[in-house]
Amino acid sequence: MKYLALWFFIIGVVLIVFIQFITSQNVKRLTEGNKRLLAEVAIQNRLRLLQNDVLTVESDIRGVVITDDRTHLSNVNDKIESIRREVSALRTDLRGEHAETYITELDTQVGRKIVFSQAILNAYDSKGKEAGEAVINTGRGKVLRDSIVQAVHQLDSIRQYRLNGIISNIENNGARARFMGVGLAIIACLACVLAFLYVVNKGRQQERMIQMLNESEKRIKEGAFIKEQFLANMSHEIRTPMNAILGFTNLLRRSSLTQQQQQYVDYIYSSSQNLLTLINDILDLSKIEAGMMHIEQTPFSLNGLVSSVQVMFADKAQQKGLQLTINVDPSTHDTLSGDPVRLTQVLINLLSNAIKFTERGFVHFEVRCLSQTDDEVVLQFRIKDSGVGIAPEKRKAIFERFQQAEAETTRKFGGTGLGLAIVKQLVDLQGGTIHVESEVGKGSEFIVRLPFRPIQNHTEAFAAPAEAVLNPVRGMRILVAEDNQMNQQLIRHLMRQWQMDHVMVSTGREAVEALRREPFTAVLMDIQMPEMDGYDATQAIRGELRSDVPIIAMTAHAMTGEKERCLSFGMNDYISKPLKEAELYAILQAYFRTADAQPAPAVVNLQYLRELSLGDTEFENAIVRQFIVQVPEELGLLQEAVQAGNKGQIKSIAHGMKSSVAYLGLTERLSPFLHRMEVEAVSGTDENHFQEDYEEVRRVCEQAVIEARALLSTSA
Repeated sequence: MKYLALWFFIIGVVLIVFIQFITSQNVKRLTEGNKRLLAEVAIQNRLRLLQNDVLTVESDIRGVVITDDRTHLSNVNDKIESIRREVSALRTDLRGEHAETYITELDTQVGRKIVFSQAILNAYDSKGKEAGEAVINTGRGKVLRDSIVQAVHQLDSIRQYRLNGIISNIENNGARARFMGVGLAIIACLACVLAFLYVVNKGRQQERMIQMLNESEKRIKEGAFIKEQFLANMSHEIRTPMNAILGFTNLLRRSSLTQQQQQYVDYIYSSSQNLLTLINDILDLSKIEAGMMHIEQTPFSLNGLVSSVQVMFADKAQQKGLQLTINVDPSTHDTLSGDPVRLTQVLINLLSNAIKFTERGFVHFEVRCLSQTDDEVVLQFRIKDSGVGIAPEKRKAIFERFQQAEAETTRKFGGTGLGLAIVKQLVDLQGGTIHVESEVGKGSEFIVRLPFRPIQNHTEAFAAPAEAVLNPVRGMRILVAEDNQMNQQLIRHLMRQWQMDHVMVSTGREAVEALRREPFTAVLMDIQMPEMDGYDATQAIRGELRSDVPIIAMTAHAMTGEKERCLSFGMNDYISKPLKEAELYAILQAYFRTADAQPAPAVVNLQYLRELSLGDTEFENAIVRQFIVQVPEELGLLQEAVQAGNKGQIKSIAHGMKSSVAYLGLTERLSPFLHRMEVEAVSGTDENHFQEDYEEVRRVCEQAVIEARALLSTSA
């Protein structure tokens, strides 16, 4: 139909052009007919004029003879010459036409008439008036005059017939032009109307299609929302028992166990971590597909991030007897703006696979700069191993969901095949590329290229005092609203371990009633509880009780936007399950206030950060949030390395923390301790100050985290 409508439109246009052509031809014919008509009329007029001239000459001659006045003779001779010229011209104009006989007759009779007129004049001139009158009275002139009139009449009849033919032809041409113009115009209009109706019909169909698409999009969004809710609920339901499993397993690992019990607990802990990794992979993949995964632009230290990743995999590589080497191009800009969390996730997936699929040999991780300008730094991350390798026909399939290089890979090495699919989509979201080169039995090489924005790094720190904040003291009283009994038991153990007084309730309504009876320092509020959930309980606390007690949400929901939703209901902070002890402890410290608390000297110095931000408060808050999350994790890793006496890890973590603590102005306080730990780890001497230096670093960092949380709370 669309091609038919197009043809209608084209035909309509062609017909309009043809109408113009036909019209021009008809106008041309009409013009030519008018010219012929004018020529015929002119000939008729000339014939009548000739006849009049002949009669006039005859009348003038008679007047001269009768009046005997010779003064009129000059005019007569001129008219006779004019008659001769006119006859000659008519003969020329009418040559080749059917009037040849009549024009010859006219020419003959006109000649005789002229001769007769000359005879009258000659008689008059030679013999006088009587002689002239005698010639006139012979009647010869009348006969000749009648012959001329008859010849003119015959010619006039012929010209009139031709004139009628020309007029008829003009009328026919006009009628034909009018008919063809109207007919073709009607056809062109019909073609254009049909094309217009088709376009209108298509427009209506398009409107219906848009409406259907809108309805379909609405259903898709509703489906995505239902899927999101389902994933959130599943996340909550799975993470809640996982929180208890990991929490109690971690506590059990710290207790006195036999070697066999310790082995069993390690198996449980490792399996739980693997299960949690699988849950996170499924949730990440679902968030990416639903369009809920957002890439942030947060400043971070490249060397610090790489050092953290190195610490994570050093033990695993050592346990398998693999040579793990990490090399960062020293010319690469260290302070970058990007998404360090997603970059870390990509690198962890790739390094984890490299170590998992390599039984012996090496795993090499290299970072180098491909291009570097004031606005963009393009980095290449290369992870190469000497593992099992990938067949050429399987290289594309490994980036698809639930796909692995070989069918027996899952049975031999474990995993679900989601890791590389998530890596591929995360790299795409960050505007980068990923490429793999591999050979079966000789290893694989993954190359990731990602763009980042450089941030000018200043090394100087200024000892300007930061805003005064309160230091935590003893005497906290915590209200815990949690319905899961295993989680209740875990939190009770943590409260006792931290020497914090607490009250445990199982529903949101009980939490509201407990706050109505007595004050608390802070509230740990689970989101999903019977009778009244955490959202409704928070609104009741803020509305009915008009209490501003700090409320920290505890939820197993791990979907994007959950934290923002908690804050929108009036909560102060958010912690996801499974709970991390250091993170929970730091949050509780940040919100602890008592009347007799004494201000402690501030350790945070924001001068350097403010020079970086150039007045951008969002940038400053992002750096502070990253500090709050990253530094406690690095402290935990450093503590484990010091307790284990792992000098390689101590050197790596201490070096990485130099960049982490610099953003909040802790360089002057902590650089001597971190530098001594790094130097003593490299020297290999038995005498060291690891424990002493760690305690000082921990003390300053914990206070800095508290101050950072207070700063965020004040800015909010």
